Amino acid sequence: MPRTDRPAPAHLDDEEIERLGELLDLHAVANGGMNMEALDGFLSALAVGPETIPAAEWQPLVWGEQPAAFAGTSESDEAQRLLLGHWNGGVARVKWQGEEMPEALSPLLWLPEDPDAPQPDELDVGSDWADGFFTAVELRPDAWQGWLDSQDWIDEILEYLERLASGVVLAEHEGDPPAQISFKERMEIIASLPDMLADLFQYRAESQRPRAPVRRDPGKQDRNALCNCGSGKKYKHCHGAQ
Repeated sequence: MPRTDRPAPAHLDDEEIERLGELLDLHAVANGGMNMEALDGFLSALAVGPETIPAAEWQPLVWGEQPAAFAGTSESDEAQRLLLGHWNGGVARVKWQGEEMPEALSPLLWLPEDPDAPQPDELDVGSDWADGFFTAVELRPDAWQGWLDSQDWIDEILEYLERLASGVVLAEHEGDPPAQISFKERMEIIASLPDMLADLFQYRAESQRPRAPVRRDPGKQDRNALCNCGSGKKYKHCHGAQ
């Protein structure tokens, strides 16, 4: 029998990820809840979103309509511990500022065995992850809309995620049919997820921090900090890229 008195880990290892996936398949997916990939996108959006959402509000979406027999069991306690551990890992992911993110913190998505090999464009890699992300967005739609209205670059990020979720790019001209995105385009979006999440998290942190009237020399600015120009982008992706 698994021990349930241990604290939640800082992030899940491979064995714990596999176990949480099993528990989700058994007790969540069958009851309208999430699979592991959707959960990863969901927790990512919660970690970077404009408002903090209480666990009591978001956890029921993970598990769906739980059978009463599951609550209060050692398996339920184990699932809760692993869920909180994956939440911890998701927060660590969006806060990461090193050059190369550890594999243990990378976004968790199903990929083909050889993602560099040619794959059919119909292969919807990343769609569950993006669906999970948007499930969290819908918990605070007005707050997210405020971000989208004020920051075009955030709107662009959500457009990319919408392409993952839907598999299409909307046409520029009204009445024209949407175009299917290619497998290559999906993989390019997926490869950009860590930077997208880090940018959103830094914008969240900056928006919640009282602004001090301090002007810094852009030449000495932290490349991972938000650019002083007010664009909402990291310095390295804005004036630091010039």
